[in-house]
Amino acid sequence: MAYRLYRCYSHISSFQGLRGLPNYGLSCCVNALLQSFSATRELLPLLNGWTNDSGATEKAKNVPEHLQKTLQAMQGDRFLTDPHKSFLCCLDRNRIPMSVQHDADEVFLTIMNLIQEQMSDTELAQQIKHLYMVKVEEYLQCNDCTYIQSGETYLLSLPLPLLRGSNTLEDCFRDFFELQKLDNGNKCFCERCGEKTPSEQGFKLIYLPAVVCVHLKRFRYDNGYTKKLYSKVSFPPALDFKKILKQEQVSKSSEQPQSEWQYKLYAVIVHCGTAMFGHYTAYIKHEGDIWYYANDSHVSETTWARVEHTFGGSMGNDTAYMLLYRRTEGEREPECSG
Repeated sequence: MAYRLYRCYSHISSFQGLRGLPNYGLSCCVNALLQSFSATRELLPLLNGWTNDSGATEKAKNVPEHLQKTLQAMQGDRFLTDPHKSFLCCLDRNRIPMSVQHDADEVFLTIMNLIQEQMSDTELAQQIKHLYMVKVEEYLQCNDCTYIQSGETYLLSLPLPLLRGSNTLEDCFRDFFELQKLDNGNKCFCERCGEKTPSEQGFKLIYLPAVVCVHLKRFRYDNGYTKKLYSKVSFPPALDFKKILKQEQVSKSSEQPQSEWQYKLYAVIVHCGTAMFGHYTAYIKHEGDIWYYANDSHVSETTWARVEHTFGGSMGNDTAYMLLYRRTEGEREPECSG
């Protein structure tokens, strides 16, 4: 099938190694994600360790191969006006259609899943997953007999619910790991009691990866409509999870030293506009502590003060939607097993 892509740009900029990406139809969501993938310096070396030996038809649909080539082009010395065009076509073949408005977190998770499905080197695919994989313990305790049911699972992005009004990212993390009381119509079945009983349910942290991807849940469904929350969420340039989480919010099975829980922000994916008519851009920290703003084909140097304008609230419609924090230098790389 031939694809005819309509690009929209007046000037494509290349600034200090960052490349602008033309907007093909409604590709701003993928454009912003690609800027964050390029800024995730651990990702491309992993992709470069793999060669796709499949046939031409399968290659046309292979997301990890096209992502690899796109990031190589974005970071290479040769300037290309549209280094991501083949990647957009590849996503279209994988049911992420072009000229359709997408949710950035959903596309991110779909890309991660397609890498796992389509990468023939399962060990490398696991390393890419472990780059983002937050391990948590699912926890359910009966309040009548104290019987505990638990199991290990993982999240590639942390979906943090927001309160109306003002939030801090630290409070959002604490609320996410806070146990929820289940009673009245929400009781759960207890195997020991043999009936539905009041209980407490939630997550406990086991392991933090090299990159923590945060999804600020700004969209809610209400009476058949999607509505955007413009609530203020202040987030810091650095995080220390051992100062954020309570002791009871960490699983007893966690063996990760808390000295590995310090992180620095390096990418912010921003949603501009409303739930129905939106646009994505990205703030990227590149080479030291300098921030850059990527709005499709245009890239420019900016400041942390401008990033703070994406907190939301009274600051306008441009609101942070995804945050990427990297473990501080000198910490060990994520495990590759499991």
